[in-house]
Order: sequence, then structure tokens, then C-alpha cells
Amino acid sequence: MRRVIWVPITSSSSIVAAPTPTLTRITRAVAPRLLSTTSASAPAARWEGGVSLVQGASRGIGLEFAKQLLEKNEKGQVVATCRNPDGATGLLDLKIKFGDRLNILQLDLTNEKTIEASAKSVRENYGSMNLLINASGILSIPNVMQPETTLSKVEKSALMLAYEVNAAGPILVIKHMWPLLKAGGGMGTKRDVAVVANLSARVGSIGDNHLGGWHAYRSSKTALNQLTKTVSVEFGRKKDPITCILLHPGTVDTDLSRPFQRNLPKEKLFTKEFSVQKLLNIINNAKSSDNGKFFAWDGQEIPW
Repeated sequence: MRRVIWVPITSSSSIVAAPTPTLTRITRAVAPRLLSTTSASAPAARWEGGVSLVQGASRGIGLEFAKQLLEKNEKGQVVATCRNPDGATGLLDLKIKFGDRLNILQLDLTNEKTIEASAKSVRENYGSMNLLINASGILSIPNVMQPETTLSKVEKSALMLAYEVNAAGPILVIKHMWPLLKAGGGMGTKRDVAVVANLSARVGSIGDNHLGGWHAYRSSKTALNQLTKTVSVEFGRKKDPITCILLHPGTVDTDLSRPFQRNLPKEKLFTKEFSVQKLLNIINNAKSSDNGKFFAWDGQEIPW
């Protein structure tokens, strides 16, 4: 099964219209979490606690991101996307627990129309966004692709699939969420900027590559790094209130890494809870000066 996560709306928040002054007073009295309201073309909606979107949230690290965002920020709104929301039992359990604070959308990284539809839904329901986490990724699929231990095992189909999901897909998500991130900035959060956090991997670093192999996965993460860096340069040049960073979560005990854990020292295999806690600490403390940087789970910068 492809390890990617993307989702018709199973639930949604009320659509917010631009208020009159009287309606604004009523809204603030009745719903304190909404500091001001808007459509995407007017001043952006400002939600106390912020609006976060986790792309790739049906399992593994993505699901843990959604869980911790809901648990640690009692006023924050979370949009979780995956390919098949009806089968995302972990997200459905969170929906029961957190109700309207969690909105589940269908999004398939290989289908740009679903990305565009998700952006439209977020715009209609919230008007802005303060955090985008691209958590999806693929490493191996039985009978389809496996990490290559030698050049002779490289196949074009695996290279293209890895690039589509691990690199092109996340950048297309940023493309369609960009206006929402600009509208949101850091409003409603303790940051002064919105954050885009793309989950990369240390093996994507060219400067840190001493072992070779894993051609499709390694090169697709390298492509993600370059695309993210390029996006960050544009954000900086246009003075958008967005910081775009790359994160290496370490080797985490998930379905993605499980087939390759045999020779890994126990102390180097992290739980999802530990890794996401560390990554959220980096995200929550991100500043405009961090734009375009590549961080490991412990906050150390990784060479390109």
C-alpha cells in the first residue's frame, strides 16, 4: 500500500461571512475563538489558536501531528487530509473526541484537483491558515518499489513515483495553500509568521551522503529540499509572512520504516510521540530568520 495520506468533507465548520460591525460584536461575544471573520478576498479570518493543516494524516507521523496539535492547543483548529477518510480509523477516532475542532478532507497528492478542492474548502470554512505540515511520503511498496541497494536495481517507474509523491505533491499543496498562508501569517498563534513544514530526511542531504544507495527515496527527498528552498526564497523576496522549513524526524517506528529497522540501534529508533513532540517544538519556535532552513529533530541544522 502506498504510504501517503490525502480526503469529500466528512465534517466541516460553518462557513464564515464577512461581518457587519453589529455582527462582529455578536460574533466576538458568542464565539471568542474567532477574533475576526472574512472571506479569502477580504481581511483574513483570524482564529484564536490558529488553523493548522496536516497533509498525510491518516497514520504514522501525520496522524500523531494531528493528535498533538489538537491536544496541546485547546483552541486551535486542525484540518487533516488523506486519500481515504472513510478508512482513516485513527482520524475518525480523533473526530469523535475533538468534534468541530477537527475537519477531515480528501486529498490525493497525485491528483492536483483534490489539492485545489481542499484549499477551497479551507478558504470557505476558515479564510486563512497558520501552519501547513506536509507529512506524506513513500519509501517502499510491496511488488512496486523497494530501496535500491545498487545501481543495477534502479527502475524508472520507482524513481518517478517517489518524485511524484515525495517532492512534486508537497510543493503543489504549498502552491494552492499559499494565499491562505499569506492571509493567516502568525495571527492567532504565538509566532509572527505562518509556517510550512515539509518532512524530509537526512538521507536527502547531498553533503551528508556517505553511503549511497536508496536512489529513488534519497533523490526524491533531495528534490523536495531544493523545491522547498526555492519556495522559501520567493516567500522571502515577496516579504510574505511565511517561514518555510524542512524537518528530519529521525528514524521513527512507523509502517514506513518498519521493514528496515533490524540493524538499527534501539536508542536511534524513536516513537511517533517523541519525534512529533520535538518537531512541534521547532515549528512553534520558528522565526522569519529560519526561512529556508533544514532541521533535524533535535534542532540542529542539516547540510544541504
